[in-house]
Amino acid sequence: MADKKKTIVVKQVASAARRPAKQTATLKGLGLNKMNRTRELEDTPSVRGMVNSISHLVVIVEERG
Repeated sequence: MADKKKTIVVKQVASAARRPAKQTATLKGLGLNKMNRTRELEDTPSVRGMVNSISHLVVIVEERG
């Protein structure tokens, strides 16, 4: 059996308008750039760090695995 990787589902809940460029770049790095978009991402320390740095713009909807 293949080892299942842990993933998290992240949803953008706030606009990136009038935010610092670094926060906008972090959103784009996660694959988010419009309101209410969701992405399923691998649960790694780097992804968690990106989510934590823009926690006021995104919410973790679900943790899988």
